[in-house]
Amino acid sequence: MITLPIAVCLVALLGLLIAEWQQSRAGIWMTKPVAAAAYVWAALDKGALETSYGRWLVLGLILCWWGDVLLIPTHRRSWFRAGILAFLAGHLAYIAAFFQLPAGWVGWLVGILLAAALAWFVLSWLGPKLPQEFRRLVVIYVVVICSMLVAAFGAADGSDIWTMALGATLFALSDVSVARDRFVTKGFVNRAWGLPLYFAAQLILATSVAG
Repeated sequence: MITLPIAVCLVALLGLLIAEWQQSRAGIWMTKPVAAAAYVWAALDKGALETSYGRWLVLGLILCWWGDVLLIPTHRRSWFRAGILAFLAGHLAYIAAFFQLPAGWVGWLVGILLAAALAWFVLSWLGPKLPQEFRRLVVIYVVVICSMLVAAFGAADGSDIWTMALGATLFALSDVSVARDRFVTKGFVNRAWGLPLYFAAQLILATSVAG
């Protein structure tokens, strides 16, 4: 069911993609914070503050909102670093959220295999392309997001809420587009597939609070 916050997020996402395509900085500033605020709203609309899982998830979503905003100025390295740190903290909040739920060993195993494959691919692909100043931060980020994947799959198996595993997976995949745009090849194509994956991931996680 498409609720009002989900609809707002989708409309703002469409506007964001148009702004990115037209390279309109004003358009990006007008649409990206709105789209990000809408996924926080979606969680609150589902009663997220009523459970410990939901409260930790909302914290993660708010931190990701800050990450989204801080990544808008693409040519400022200090802002990019701050954005990555905000997302890093957001992933840690997601991990804490997933640990509020029962875990299943099959989910843990699947998550470990998936996370190991993702970490190997990203680090072997990005390694030679990373500036020295970002190498440690990127490695830490990969470790944390892979830990988030494992925790999400374990919690999904234990609680039988597999949407959280889907959301975590889409989130991790969307980060590949950010890395490619920043460290490999810049271009709208990265955002054309990365942004829809990212906002879909956040909406899926936000609505997982309803079970």
